[in-house]
Amino acid sequence: MENKSEVKALKEKLFSKKVNGWKRIDAEEFDLIHDFCEEYKVFLNSSKTEREAVDTALILAKAAGFKKFNKDTKYNPGDKVYKNNRGKSIIFTVFGKDDIEKGVNILASHIDSPRLDLKQHPLYEENDIAYFKTHYYGGIRKYQWPTVPLSLHGVIIKSDGTSVQVCIGEDEGDMQFVISDLLPHLAAEQNKRTLPDGIKAEELNIIIGSCPFNNDEESELVKLNILNILFEKYGITEDDFVSAELEAVPAFKAVDIGFDRSMIGSYGHDDRVCAFPALMSLLDIEGAPNKTAVCVLADKEEIGSYGNTGLNSDFLKNFIWDIAKPFGVEGRTVLENSECLSADVNSAYDPTFSSAFEARNSSYLGYGAVVTKYTGARGKSGTSDASAEYVGKIRNLLDSKNVVWQTGELGKTDLGGGGTVAMYIASLGVDVIDLGVPVLSMHAPFETVSKLDVYMTYRTCYEFIAR
Repeated sequence: MENKSEVKALKEKLFSKKVNGWKRIDAEEFDLIHDFCEEYKVFLNSSKTEREAVDTALILAKAAGFKKFNKDTKYNPGDKVYKNNRGKSIIFTVFGKDDIEKGVNILASHIDSPRLDLKQHPLYEENDIAYFKTHYYGGIRKYQWPTVPLSLHGVIIKSDGTSVQVCIGEDEGDMQFVISDLLPHLAAEQNKRTLPDGIKAEELNIIIGSCPFNNDEESELVKLNILNILFEKYGITEDDFVSAELEAVPAFKAVDIGFDRSMIGSYGHDDRVCAFPALMSLLDIEGAPNKTAVCVLADKEEIGSYGNTGLNSDFLKNFIWDIAKPFGVEGRTVLENSECLSADVNSAYDPTFSSAFEARNSSYLGYGAVVTKYTGARGKSGTSDASAEYVGKIRNLLDSKNVVWQTGELGKTDLGGGGTVAMYIASLGVDVIDLGVPVLSMHAPFETVSKLDVYMTYRTCYEFIAR
């Protein structure tokens, strides 16, 4: 018996411990978790696209005292500024007490999600049904999108240069849209397709109407009726679709999942589930932090972060150079002394599909925020791979603040993998590591996360920038 006790004590001292996060919190933190996630659901419902996420974030930031950034101003500790990049990505900053040359603390997340974009010539009619042609954006599983109620969001620039904002299908009583699929009785040939080709890209056609304009013998009267409706409502013609960004997204609202309401189901968790905690941690800073705190919410991550609103561009780098210049400090000096949490999701271990995961190194629903040393594919392709020293620093910070956290990686090594914005920030000379929320059904039209993990991601972000 004595040896057994000694072995047990040694195991407790030396073995790694993985404990469900709900077992580690008290009643007060339980309430904080649920209250925070109610705010998050409101953010999700108002932020179905990157443009809407920027608009919602700006409303919250302005209410917290943030002002438009002026690159010629030498800011004081506690000053709060924002820089809006074309309405599709945005940077928020709270200036700190330390000299800027000591670096800044950066939270980086993305606010775009997989979706269906309309093509530039989307509208057509076939057998008295009007459709929109789409081009999918990001890594979707195409077979998941038919029969899902869709809403339409975006902006149209008309021939006279004026802008029309579009949001259809979100309000009670709004019309919605859908992609059809074959009934099982007639799907024998379709069933022979492999899963990735179960629905092909050119079959992702959105049904938008079926009523003809009138009883004339002209062709394409359903298409004409739709264009007439759009002209009467928005003053647009078919040519105006050429200069439009219209996105079809699931019309679902964010809802609690489970009898215990411990999870949230929604479209767009990836990556607004990390963007919202990152933003709120910055807004919740009281006074001035020691180091200047920067939160960047970026576009285009789902397609490689390319373009002038993605983090593979220079917009973050240029901003850091701009805030350094009034202090007589070089931007690269600031960046080389800076640290970053790349706030992005990871895949949650799914017992139903356990063969895709390596259980010892997976992240689990309800076990806290996930710290991911490296992402990438197979041989760590497309990752920055954080140093042991930086991992140790983040680990010690979270443990000292009693944050519930875990480590994880994206599935078995040779099955695929994925990337984040971390490598683009690392290329600026910044120490960076991935941090985020584990997600079930990632990239699906309806994803699931644990409320505890969402809140612990907020806590991680806050402790990181409020140091």
